[in-house]
Amino acid sequence: MDHFTYWDGELYAEDVALRELADRIGTPFFCYSTATLERHYRVFAEAVAGLDARICYAVKANSNVAVIASLARLGAGADVVSGGELQRALAAGVTPDKIVFSGVGKTREELAEALKAGVTRINVESDPELDTLSGVAAGLGITADIAVRINPDVDAKTHEKITTGKSENKFGIDLAVAQAVYARAAQLPGINVCGVALHIGSQLMDLAPYREAYGRAVDFVRVLRAEGIGIEHLDLGGGLGITYNDETAPSPADYGAMATEVVGDLDVKVTFEPGRVITGNAGVLVTRVLFVKEGLAKRFCIIDGAMNDLIRPTLYSAYHEIVPVFEATATSPHVIMDVVGPICESGDYIAKDRSLPMVVAGDLLAIRTTGAYAAVMGSTYNTRPLAPEVLVNGDEFAVIRRRFTVEDMLGLESFPAWLRDEPPIRAEGAE
Repeated sequence: MDHFTYWDGELYAEDVALRELADRIGTPFFCYSTATLERHYRVFAEAVAGLDARICYAVKANSNVAVIASLARLGAGADVVSGGELQRALAAGVTPDKIVFSGVGKTREELAEALKAGVTRINVESDPELDTLSGVAAGLGITADIAVRINPDVDAKTHEKITTGKSENKFGIDLAVAQAVYARAAQLPGINVCGVALHIGSQLMDLAPYREAYGRAVDFVRVLRAEGIGIEHLDLGGGLGITYNDETAPSPADYGAMATEVVGDLDVKVTFEPGRVITGNAGVLVTRVLFVKEGLAKRFCIIDGAMNDLIRPTLYSAYHEIVPVFEATATSPHVIMDVVGPICESGDYIAKDRSLPMVVAGDLLAIRTTGAYAAVMGSTYNTRPLAPEVLVNGDEFAVIRRRFTVEDMLGLESFPAWLRDEPPIRAEGAE
């Protein structure tokens, strides 16, 4: 469920007409619904209420500080995977004791930043990272609470680019050797081993892989406890899928019941890291038709949105529903077309061979389910400014990321001295 609905033939975000936003802000732009964000969070929270659970929203899904803050108001913590995401979570008002720092490639500087901030736990993903963290923590005189992310070698049955729990994936420590890693970690200075973490992938549409992975984690916790290693936390990750087209996604209630059944008797504090399931359906990308081009082989609907705004179709062959902002009637003619952007790449498309109502230049389209892994993955390719983001709350709205300008981009660049007729700066020791 979301809060993007037609009223009198016009698409609204809650009580705000998308047409009005397009007129005032320009296109393309992302629009998020506060009511949808809040509803999805509460549904997930209710689903895991049978556990001693903490929900740490996966910031990677949508990292706008206003989105994070909207969820933090409801009690959400944050799962972060970089120093930048840590700063975003803190800026949004998430307290450090509700922040988990994950990620496969943390730098010494990022680890130090997290320790100084007082994050609740660092999920370690390799032996070298463990040693680095020990050195950083000991040097700061801080004890780091850690979980080791195990790789349970479970096929999440999702797209190959977003599966993370198989042995050939870069994430985590193979379960077969993880016990030895825990034993060594328990002896390292600056390290307090307190948890086990796992995450097997994104956009999961089947609960069976979760059940298998969680069962292996439960067995592993019992093994560690038998060896005298006190495990108080179990981080089950995220990845619960949503419906983009005609898929049947597991409900949060069914997922929560499964998780409670598998880990409920373990006597641990359980962390969940939902992202897409909270924000995915809470956003749309509004774009305007520039041209309709009649080719010999195809009809192309050329819009002002592009792959730099929404990379998922070309990166994952992902489907996004496209609807007109002004609702088509039952008798409106439909045509088959490719919906493409202005970027000079054949991969710049939003949809291929899609049946849509006939459109003309100037028409507004809404690309649905773009609240996750959309704006956050945007780029400035072809020197296209990043699209603005708008948050709606009832009949109010606010621009929560302004539209970048070319001047903004040029301001980050400069001419070297040899192009400015100035004395060059030479490397030390150079002639």
